[in-house]
Amino acid sequence: MESFSLILAIVVVTALAFDFTNGFHDTANAMATTISTGAMRPKAAVAMSAVLNLVGAFLSVEVANTISKGLVDEAGIRPEVIFAALVGAILWNLLTWLVGLPSSSSHALMGGLIGATIASVGVGAVHGDVLVTKVLIPAIAAPLVAGLAAMLATRLTFSLGRKADGKASEKGYRAGQIASAGLVSLAHGTNDAQKTMGVITLALVAGGAVAPDSDPPLWVILSAGVAIALGTYLGGWRIIRTMGKGLTDLRPQQGFAAQTSAATVILASSHLGFSLSTTHSVSGAVMGAGLGRKGGVVRWSTATRMFVAWGLTLPAAALVGALAEYVTGFGDWGTAVVAVFLVASSAAIWKISRREVVDHTNVNDTAADEEPAGVVTTAMAAVTPPPAGTTADVPPIPAQATAERTPSTTTTV
Repeated sequence: MESFSLILAIVVVTALAFDFTNGFHDTANAMATTISTGAMRPKAAVAMSAVLNLVGAFLSVEVANTISKGLVDEAGIRPEVIFAALVGAILWNLLTWLVGLPSSSSHALMGGLIGATIASVGVGAVHGDVLVTKVLIPAIAAPLVAGLAAMLATRLTFSLGRKADGKASEKGYRAGQIASAGLVSLAHGTNDAQKTMGVITLALVAGGAVAPDSDPPLWVILSAGVAIALGTYLGGWRIIRTMGKGLTDLRPQQGFAAQTSAATVILASSHLGFSLSTTHSVSGAVMGAGLGRKGGVVRWSTATRMFVAWGLTLPAAALVGALAEYVTGFGDWGTAVVAVFLVASSAAIWKISRREVVDHTNVNDTAADEEPAGVVTTAMAAVTPPPAGTTADVPPIPAQATAERTPSTTTTV
């Protein structure tokens, strides 16, 4: 029977809180394009995503084992270290959610864990080879691979559907989007829910509740799946707006290509035990789909802000995790101070977010179309013809020319 101390119970609750924020932070990964193209209603989309996130949590434990057994040395890790790591991850998730930037919850978690571990035990407790091969390399490769796959898939779908009826084709791709969005949600559950499982398992090992090298217990798998599903159901509407409208303007064909490409990359990485960022994969796929359509553009100003957030995620979460670990080192009162700081900061971020509410009723009411697309994408759109079969193929006829070519209906008496 597992024995629980108070600090261990606090760590488990905090880990599930992180899993909850992961759910509403990363809902956009699965459903933003489906919502933006009108394939599904917003509430129905997030409900479907929540159910499939829960199912996906039971499909594999490879990523959980990477977190609990591979990233840091279990020896010498105290439950307080895990708590400090989670504080860094949660605060970064909430800050990026507030400004509507899709950042990696996975990297926030691992950054917090690395920072807290270094502050507690030292650099030697971090397994650098695992960090490089199963975290950093996939972080760089995932958006590139998913983006290239989505760009090629987009070009293929438009090429194959060139002679098809436009409305019928878009209706079919909207149905395909629902299936591919479900696949992304399932993949998200197999990858992201497992990271919380891994952290809880690591805390249980550190607290002596389970034996070292143990797989996640069933209750850990179930609770992590439920937490991420609940977070998903609430919907990260701010990030959904950015992913669905802020990066590029998607048609159903592009949404289907982006989601299918991203899901394939995520599922493959989960099978191999790579702690992949779902955000990186889906964002790369969305940008690839934007570039894959002739005349399509990517708003690089928005993309640049995302890239900056991605680069800051690991070090920022690591810094907060290290500071939190330093304070918890003063004993129970230090842990209490960190807990109060986390709750107060979370409440403050939530209160600020209420100044401009974004929810399912206005998630597609965005002024993103008014944002300049950037020099590069504007130039590409100007010189690249739109796909065949669209009304953009026929340039508008000037009013004067129309008048000259239209016979007069006036009868002269």
